[in-house]
Amino acid sequence: MAKTTDRADKFVSQVSLVGHSQGAVKNLAGFRKPHHTVPDAVNAVTMAFLGKLCTIELAEEGEDYYQRAKAALGYKRTDLTLDVSGPAAVLAARDFTLEIEYALDRSDPAAFRVSRTLHSLRSGQLVELEEFDSLFAGVFSTVAFSLVKGVKVEAVIDAVEARPEGDALSVTYPSDCRHCILAVAGVAAEVFCDGAVLEMRFPRAGSPREMVAAFREVRSAFSLAKDRVLSGLL
Repeated sequence: MAKTTDRADKFVSQVSLVGHSQGAVKNLAGFRKPHHTVPDAVNAVTMAFLGKLCTIELAEEGEDYYQRAKAALGYKRTDLTLDVSGPAAVLAARDFTLEIEYALDRSDPAAFRVSRTLHSLRSGQLVELEEFDSLFAGVFSTVAFSLVKGVKVEAVIDAVEARPEGDALSVTYPSDCRHCILAVAGVAAEVFCDGAVLEMRFPRAGSPREMVAAFREVRSAFSLAKDRVLSGLL
C-alpha cells in the first residue's frame, strides 16, 4: 500500500496547476494616458512595453505570495526566493515553485492575460496541508501534465470509443483529430489531449487540493481501463 501512495505522490509532483486572469493594458499602473498608446499588435516591442507597464502589479503580487507563504508554512529566508524580471515573477520555495507571467492577448492586443503556474510540488501530500491549500484558494482552473512518451490522439479516441456504451469515459474531437476532449462521469472537468500534453480544465477556479483530488479521480478511471493506451496515459 505504501508503494502505491508513494507512486501517486511522485506522479502529482509532476503536474502543473495553472490559473488565468485578464485585464485592459490601459488599466495597468504603469500606463500613462498622455504618453502611452495601447498596443495594436503582439511582437517583441509591445511585449517589452507590457513588461515595463506591469512592474508594479507583478512586484506587489509576488511580494504578497512571498510574505503569505513564509507566514503560512513557517519558511526561513533560505527556504524561498522571489525574482521579478520583465513580465514575469518566480517564487521558488523549498516545496514548490510559483510563476506569474503577463502576456498580451493575441486576439486583442489591447488586453493582457496573467498566467499563474504552480509546479515542482514536493509531493502529493503537500496539497493536503490546510495552510498550503488556503494559500492558493480559488487560483487554479487547469491541471497540466506533459506526456513524456507522447501518444497518438487517434489511438486515444479509438480506445474510448471501443469501450462499452454507458461507460464512465466519453470522448469528443474535431474531424482532423488534432486533439480530443475526454470526460469522466461525475467529474466537473474536461480532459484535453493533443498527444503531447494532457490538461484537465475546470469550469471554475479552485484550490490545489480540489484540483489534485479531481485529477486523482480521473487518473483512477484511466488506470482501471484494460486498454493499454488509456491505462498508460496517466
